[in-house]
Amino acid sequence: MKMPKKFRTYCPYCKTHREHEVEKVKKGRASTMTRIERQKRRSFGIGNRGKFSKVPGGDKPTKRVNLRYRCLTCKKAHLRPCFKVQKFDLVEE
Repeated sequence: MKMPKKFRTYCPYCKTHREHEVEKVKKGRASTMTRIERQKRRSFGIGNRGKFSKVPGGDKPTKRVNLRYRCLTCKKAHLRPCFKVQKFDLVEE
């Protein structure tokens, strides 16, 4: 799917349609102090660390794409519900 980098859409902060810039959201660094990370550290400390328990099959054919829409007038960003797409490109128009 090809999507323009800039287009007019609704801004929930300005409450009007304005020019927006689109950027793909990247995954942030996970915190090492969450409960699940501390649990992994305790349980994976011994043995094979779960290396041989992987189920074969590989990646899924489509991935979910999260996009951040940034208003060019008020500079605030908002997200919309993500959607599944096989191939995603941002293009200049």
